[in-house]
Amino acid sequence: MKRVCVITGTRAEYGLLRWVIEGLQHSASCELQIIATGMHLSPEFGATWEAIEADGFKIDRKVEMLLSSDSAVGITKSMGLGMIGYADALSELKPDLIVILGDRFEMLAAAAAAMIANIPIAHLHGGELTVGACDDPIRHSITKMSHLHFTAAEPYRRRVVQMGEDPCSVWNVGGLGIDGILRADLMTREELEASLDFPLGEKNLLVTFHPETSTANDPAGQMLELLAALESVDASIIFTLPNADTGGRVLFRLIDEFVAAHPDRACAHVSLGQRRYLSTMAIVDGVVGNSSSGLIEAPAFKIPTLNIGARQDGRLRAASVVDCPADRSAIAAGLKRILASEFREQVKDVVNPYGQGGASERIVKEIEDWTPRGSSKAFLDLAYDLPTDEGSV
Repeated sequence: MKRVCVITGTRAEYGLLRWVIEGLQHSASCELQIIATGMHLSPEFGATWEAIEADGFKIDRKVEMLLSSDSAVGITKSMGLGMIGYADALSELKPDLIVILGDRFEMLAAAAAAMIANIPIAHLHGGELTVGACDDPIRHSITKMSHLHFTAAEPYRRRVVQMGEDPCSVWNVGGLGIDGILRADLMTREELEASLDFPLGEKNLLVTFHPETSTANDPAGQMLELLAALESVDASIIFTLPNADTGGRVLFRLIDEFVAAHPDRACAHVSLGQRRYLSTMAIVDGVVGNSSSGLIEAPAFKIPTLNIGARQDGRLRAASVVDCPADRSAIAAGLKRILASEFREQVKDVVNPYGQGGASERIVKEIEDWTPRGSSKAFLDLAYDLPTDEGSV
């Protein structure tokens, strides 16, 4: 039995990992281990570790690492605490493989701890670009520390190979979020309204906006531009609050103030959980903000997305995604476009670049077929047909 340890630190990431975890739990050749960390353990962010246990999974270790600070210093110190906690947890659990998803600082600390402990890493959703967030260099760094790679699209697979990874260890499996949609037991409109304790309107928007962590743009200023545009839109608004990113906490206050001023048409939730989140996405008329779910999951529901600012720059997007700068007039124009009946009709025929589902099963199968053989690996140079420079030595 291979001991396979899945590490999860956020509500959104767990939603993507959910069916991989279940597949490993039912595997005849893998022993599942789970480490919960980061926002999962914070009451401020909904104590979402409880959702993991509610789904029937055992959390083997909890690694406390998140400081009550959204400054660069606080995030860096959280990474240090995480490495200390991961060192102890991995020493005790002794996994043959760890599974991590994406590009957040919690996972960079986990990957570094596993690398030093000579524990191989399976990395999910590598090879992507998000130019407007520090997630980009984190994601690529994790790729170089990892041994098995599962990407969400073919251009991402090629990019991982371009970074010197063995093509035989890189698989394009599609977006994990599609599996969640296909397997979800979605709520009816009435059930969702009761669960949210909020009456939906004739038109509804799901809004999630995170800080741009690698640009000089002020998160509060960008949020004020978004809220100003939302003032005049004729729609009810369901906010999901941002992640534990640098500069994120001020956004909580601004959203709370907006909701307090518009209680009849706006509500906010720290965490909806996967079922409520997907149920909300299935019912709303558009997704607004800069969350990756607007680019990956929303097209599967055939609903439009207004993607604001630079956070997701470089990521593949369907024709249902409208991009605009974080400027109130541009956002207002974008809202008008995604709510227009003509555009909504076009979106019904959109093709999602992240596939049609099945990623979770493919990942579990490859992990089951994988034979542990240590953590060393070679860097594979690509063969380029370069012109000869006669002046070089």
